[in-house]
Amino acid sequence: MTRGGMEGLKAQKEFLPGDVIFAEPAYAAVVFDSLTHVVCHTCFKRQERLHRCGQCKFAYYCDRTCQRDAWLNHKNECSAIKKHGKAPTENIRLAARILWRIEREGSGLSENCLVSIDDLQNHVESFDEEEKKDLRVDVENFLEFWPAQSQQFGMQYISHIFGVINCNAFTLSDQRGLQAVGVGIFPNLCQANHDCWPNCTVIFNNGNHEAVRSMFHTQMRIELRALSKISPGDELTVSYVDFLNVSEERQKQLKKQYYFDCTCEHCKKKIKDDLMLAVKEGDNKPSAETVKEVIQFSKDTLEKINKARLEGTYHEVVKLCRECLKKQEPVLGDTNIYLLRILSIVSEVLSYLQMFEEAAGYAKRMVDGYMKIYHPNNAQLGMAVMRAGVTHWHAGLIEAGHSMICKAYAILLITHGPSHPITKDLEVMRVQTEMELRMFQQNEFMYYKMREAALKNQKIQVMPEPSNEAPPSLFHKKE
Repeated sequence: MTRGGMEGLKAQKEFLPGDVIFAEPAYAAVVFDSLTHVVCHTCFKRQERLHRCGQCKFAYYCDRTCQRDAWLNHKNECSAIKKHGKAPTENIRLAARILWRIEREGSGLSENCLVSIDDLQNHVESFDEEEKKDLRVDVENFLEFWPAQSQQFGMQYISHIFGVINCNAFTLSDQRGLQAVGVGIFPNLCQANHDCWPNCTVIFNNGNHEAVRSMFHTQMRIELRALSKISPGDELTVSYVDFLNVSEERQKQLKKQYYFDCTCEHCKKKIKDDLMLAVKEGDNKPSAETVKEVIQFSKDTLEKINKARLEGTYHEVVKLCRECLKKQEPVLGDTNIYLLRILSIVSEVLSYLQMFEEAAGYAKRMVDGYMKIYHPNNAQLGMAVMRAGVTHWHAGLIEAGHSMICKAYAILLITHGPSHPITKDLEVMRVQTEMELRMFQQNEFMYYKMREAALKNQKIQVMPEPSNEAPPSLFHKKE
């Protein structure tokens, strides 16, 4: 089932894992409200120092190149913000950018587009009362912002645009792929149907204009990349949701967010549900009642953890995780998703607190569980293995760390490609850990002495502060 409203996409030729099937620049895109001053409004990279637009004082750019590239899309927005006195919310800004582009080019097929904005599905007829209320508020706010001298559109058409944004907007992440920073519309991507076990992945590439000669510059785009061998005529599918949920939960999420019933093979046959709900086997097999109690305890703990993370009380998060693991370990199997969720949080938070040895033990168990559940070329899996590898390296577990970094590199070469900033970072780490591993194998004592001296002299690379958000999901939903 597609959000776009057409028959899906079919492969015209054979593709191998890692091949780019197509790349598509955004039809329109905006930075999230909360990050407008720390993320470039053209390439969506997070930067320390940005140039502010001197006119509207709202838009920020990496440099003059990004500012020049933005002018066509920012021009109308710039004068509208000045006139309005302040910038409206991201949804209004995105709708306005779409409609200004339609005003410039018409609403037919744009260059290299397989589908027009008019033909994308809006699902407005499926909205519940709450969503209809939000839609009315968005339309009212939009009309207040929209300049009188711009082309005027009817209420129904404006509602269509907001409906399209609601179920087709794609999440844009920063150059490290760790934080969702904006939202955009990519009409061709909207044609790719969903499958919980897809043969393609979508990666956001922020582009690069660091080369001196502009012929080597690349623009911000999404890339549809093959995850497995695809034959001519095969349907190209992507997953709209994270696979780390039992089929019933994924189906509920897809119905709620995208208004369709998922009938993919993995949902129909409940493939891997048994692993995700695994309980301890053998003589001490727990009763159904005990399992139910532990799952409920896990759910309650996850809520408490979210609260503690929001408040930044990370030692409290660790305490809650340890208590929960004590209850889970005698009852839940190694691949149970409630156990894996706690392992993921505790390893990330302990790494941030620089308690690397304990973090590494939990990260290893998390990765072992993930490897049994995820598709071998899943981007989330690659990122998790990379984090676990870095944690092991920090803990001085150089062999395990290097092995994980190599594993992550192999996955990200397929999901992100060799030129993506994350893959490049990983390649540097791979070379570094390989060098250290050689030194370690030649003279373990000398290696630890040198490592100790190096860590004393250099500021230890601190892990990023744990995020309170889930990893960026494929399509953006307004909270």
